[in-house]
Amino acid sequence: MPLSEWLHYTQTMIRLAILADLHANLAATLAVHADIQRRGLSEIWVLGDLVGKGPRPREVLEWTQAHATRVIQGNWDARVAGATHRPQDLWPRSKLTPAQLDYLGALPYGIEEQFSGAWWRFVHASSKGLFHRLYPHSSLAEQLDSFAPNPQFGLREHADALVYADMHEALLLDVEGRPMINCGSVGNPLDSTLPSYLILEFDEHSPTHTASFLRLTYNRDEEIAAAEASDMPFIREYVAELLTGAYQKRRARTGE
Repeated sequence: MPLSEWLHYTQTMIRLAILADLHANLAATLAVHADIQRRGLSEIWVLGDLVGKGPRPREVLEWTQAHATRVIQGNWDARVAGATHRPQDLWPRSKLTPAQLDYLGALPYGIEEQFSGAWWRFVHASSKGLFHRLYPHSSLAEQLDSFAPNPQFGLREHADALVYADMHEALLLDVEGRPMINCGSVGNPLDSTLPSYLILEFDEHSPTHTASFLRLTYNRDEEIAAAEASDMPFIREYVAELLTGAYQKRRARTGE
């Protein structure tokens, strides 16, 4: 490609770094941010679950406020802000200021933007609610319904593409010609032990898009040490998830 064409191409590209499920894992979040900076991306969109599960909710929330250009609410954000009162909700809540809790509670449900002539929808868990999960094995009818408008959550367009999070597993499905993309998890991946994030690229003058999944190593030992030095509940389960990438059920134990 001639230099003039390459420069025109790069100047007309919209590039988004899509992150989600940071889960108070500061080491993974900073590693992903460093990679984003190396790639020269300035648009960072966070699809919820800044906090919960991990040991450093305040630091990750502060990072998000400082660096993310768009942020939506995840189910753990709503829980920590006051929706539920489990031990794993109360501990991070105690580490945040009232203003930070208000910030989590006021985050928008989703984003709808038009790129390359198509409507792209970004939500945390699904188009039906923060606590409604959309699986890759969900029925075709349910998958198709996730592109439909849902005005109660401010989703007013018939989406042509859906980007979401919540499952902690990166995936890309074609739902009768509509991309359904899960960006994976930065702080608590459950399809690998490596953080995952997504880069979306759009050309303003063409209908094409590019979706790239990125994985990287990080200082996992630092995050494990931070968890073990804390008094947060379910340390063993959290550490096991970081070490294995396998979900660990939380069951309340005496003293937790």
